[in-house]
Amino acid sequence: MDVLRDALVWLSESEQWSGDGSLPQRVMEHLYYTGLAVVVAALVAIPAGYFVGHTTRGSTWLVGLAGAARALPSFGLILLLVLLFGVSGRETAAVWALVVLGIPPLLAGAYSGIHQIPRTVIDAAGAQGMTEWQILWRVEAPLSLPVLLGGLRQSVLQIVATATLIAYVGLGGLGYDIIQGIPLRRFDQTVGAAIVIVALALTLDAFLALATRLATPRGVRVGRLADVRAR
Repeated sequence: MDVLRDALVWLSESEQWSGDGSLPQRVMEHLYYTGLAVVVAALVAIPAGYFVGHTTRGSTWLVGLAGAARALPSFGLILLLVLLFGVSGRETAAVWALVVLGIPPLLAGAYSGIHQIPRTVIDAAGAQGMTEWQILWRVEAPLSLPVLLGGLRQSVLQIVATATLIAYVGLGGLGYDIIQGIPLRRFDQTVGAAIVIVALALTLDAFLALATRLATPRGVRVGRLADVRAR
């Protein structure tokens, strides 16, 4: 409890909230790398997941690839890419490491969202004269959005947690205070920064949970709606 109390005291100090190296600056750095990695991962994973889910081509490879990518060690992947890109390209290496770790949940969410739609719905859309493109964007994409956002939640949390490690290659973020505090035995600083990371992750998760609920069609949330023609 003393460590937690010291961490709260460290967080309450004014020097942590203004100036160079302050917590707001570290949070913005953390969000920058997280947001950049999520956007790139989404641009890669969502089209691929939608294509496989719609055409059912390569689903076995997709599941295997997503499972294998989840098993990659985060810290080892960052260091490997930094060695490959060189010290001058450490920012690019770190972002691509986060992208690789963020792709599997998004890929699984996009594929599962399309795959879970009842075939009768797709057949009904086709019977109305819709093209394959119209079925994908006007039927499958909206109905799969809640599942896709669930994958996005997992991806964001994975990247937020892993972005702590990029401080090891000198890129800042909230992990900087943790890495600096451990050798100096500044446990108040280490625990305080960890608290901020947890708070940031919970805030992003709550926001995405709300977005998932708002994106879920009302008929899906409450089940089959009553037939208004029935007495």
